[in-house]
Amino acid sequence: MSKIRVYDLAKKLGKSNTEMVEILRGLEVSIKSHMSSINEELVPMIEESLRRAQEEASQQELEAISTYPTVTVRAGASVSDVAAAIGEKAGSAVKALMLEGLMLPATTTADEKILLILGKNYKKNFVFGVVEEKKEEAPAPAAAPVEEAAPAEDSGPATAEKTAPAAQKAAAAPAQKKSVLAGKKAKDRDKKKKQDGGEMETRPPIITVMGHVDHGKTTLLDNIRKTHVTEREAGGITQHIGASRVEYNGNTLVFLDTPGHEAFTSMRARGAQVTDIAVLVVAADDGIKPQTVEALNHAKAAGVPIVVAVNKVDKPDAKPDRVRQQLSDYGLVPEEWGGDTIMVDVAAKQGLHVDDLLEMLLLVAEMQELKADPKAAPAGTVIEANLDKGKGPVATVIVQEGTLKRGDIIHTGTAWGKIRAMIDDKGRTVNSAGPSMPVEILGLENVPQPGEKFTTLSSEREARDLISQSEFERRETDQNKAKRLTLEELYEKMQTEEIPQLRIVLKTDVQGSLEAFHSSLMKMSTDSVSINIVHEGVGRISESDVMLASASNAIIVGFNVRPDNNAKRISENEGVQIRLYQVIYDMLDDVKAAMEGMLAPELREHTLGQAEIREIFRVPKIGNIAGCRVTEGLIRRSAKVRLIRDGVVFWSGELSSLKHFKDDVREIKAGNECGLSFEKFQDFRVGDVIEAYEILKEKKTLD
Repeated sequence: MSKIRVYDLAKKLGKSNTEMVEILRGLEVSIKSHMSSINEELVPMIEESLRRAQEEASQQELEAISTYPTVTVRAGASVSDVAAAIGEKAGSAVKALMLEGLMLPATTTADEKILLILGKNYKKNFVFGVVEEKKEEAPAPAAAPVEEAAPAEDSGPATAEKTAPAAQKAAAAPAQKKSVLAGKKAKDRDKKKKQDGGEMETRPPIITVMGHVDHGKTTLLDNIRKTHVTEREAGGITQHIGASRVEYNGNTLVFLDTPGHEAFTSMRARGAQVTDIAVLVVAADDGIKPQTVEALNHAKAAGVPIVVAVNKVDKPDAKPDRVRQQLSDYGLVPEEWGGDTIMVDVAAKQGLHVDDLLEMLLLVAEMQELKADPKAAPAGTVIEANLDKGKGPVATVIVQEGTLKRGDIIHTGTAWGKIRAMIDDKGRTVNSAGPSMPVEILGLENVPQPGEKFTTLSSEREARDLISQSEFERRETDQNKAKRLTLEELYEKMQTEEIPQLRIVLKTDVQGSLEAFHSSLMKMSTDSVSINIVHEGVGRISESDVMLASASNAIIVGFNVRPDNNAKRISENEGVQIRLYQVIYDMLDDVKAAMEGMLAPELREHTLGQAEIREIFRVPKIGNIAGCRVTEGLIRRSAKVRLIRDGVVFWSGELSSLKHFKDDVREIKAGNECGLSFEKFQDFRVGDVIEAYEILKEKKTLD
């Protein structure tokens, strides 16, 4: 009897793995996960069940839509026209279609299926028919619908147009250009309206391009920017972090070109500090490489969406599906396989499908709803800095909030100065820079550190005072830096997290040891404390490993390997602990001890004793005193107490005093009499029972 995997069945039926698992369990088919196998004889029954369910759902949708207000649209109308007919922007229509699995741009001609989806989303009954022209609005009809549609048309994905004939695209170009211009005017009006009202504005996305050396990162940017950056670099390899703005279909995107060479891994980490979206470039003819994995882990550590550009698909030996399979092993499952990672096949040198990639980036940015206040106090991040012989200290910054202006006094923590000039990515002098804009600034007193945040101040004196304070704090920090990220003290650092997590960068001498360590460590994770291996690899501990551990608050565990000199120096500066082992059991014992230290201690109540109130004494200016006899155990002054009346806890709190006759005492044992008074409580009676107890903290273990 032949079998079929659940994930193969999901692919066959056009469902995600999660949906397929839920469907099978709903049909009472016994499976554990999407990797389980079922008899192929069940497939027809499953298909029939899905068909019936789909028909029932469609009928219910049609019945519901028929009750909505009717809106007539002309035959051949585009998605943006349908949205404009009800005063909506095309972007919302594109997102509604995307959520239903239709990756279509706003220029797509609407059919019955599209009308059905949009009708369900907007609660309208869209029908095709003749739409009367309103002659009294002669200037408006041509512009108004297009203005509304343009912003989302720009941001909608273009996957469905990948196979469109070139002639058809060329014919549509004039209309698209007109739409872009109209959309820009509409966006300018919206921007002015927001500024007048003091509201947050949508800002351009900051996109970091990452990946392995020679996989085509800079070539891809070269095509996007229509410049020739690669030709100016030594050996064709990028040697600095460049930031540039790109205009596409009336929208602005800001790209950070992070280096792919191993020597510049620390720059890549700095680039991820300000990014909104990470583009991971992977060559289809080369596949996943160690630096690809490093770039992926940096992007994950930054917690930003990842869009994969599978480059060089035009090569004869290109295998884009193999790249998708490799990425799936690292947790990046493509959308077409039921995951949530957007992957676009491109050929950067020829410019093939680069527009599709830009459309996807705009869509991801729109769904993130990136906003900033241009009227707020200017703030941002230093991307790169150097000392120029002619210009003096020069820093490349990206503004993240507010508007930076020439003449502002800027402070970065280690440097300050009055901005005497600002130069944009095209080499032009500018007087101001708004949110998401990269600029090179001149006028600093000294060179700042890349990755530092900058703010503006009102006076030079305030800047000097802050610099002095920052230097003092930095000296204090440097003295304690080596103690921050040790295996012994991770418990204190993790107490603020809901579920404690031990983050590890794992390096071993051979692949077999790596697999054994990985398996052993992951088995040690529990519901109370977990292990997160942020990166693993074979070979020496490098500068890249230390930078990633620093960014992820991780420790480095090495087995039969040693750190190089740069890694040692940076680990000391960054406060990253490196643990080296030659026996696997020593490492596992240390990690287990650290995890047990990270476990929240178990709280256990321990009863100390009881006393019975025999008499109540009223003392002027003090209040009531309970005259008691200790009947069991002891009563301790520092203990917590509860008052029990008729077998029910009537009050809980603490003692304010404990006396034996007139003397204050620390504790009273059974058989003795004492006087008790309680914190903010006087409502006790003769016959009440006082129970003293304490809370003990017991260390948990993983056994």
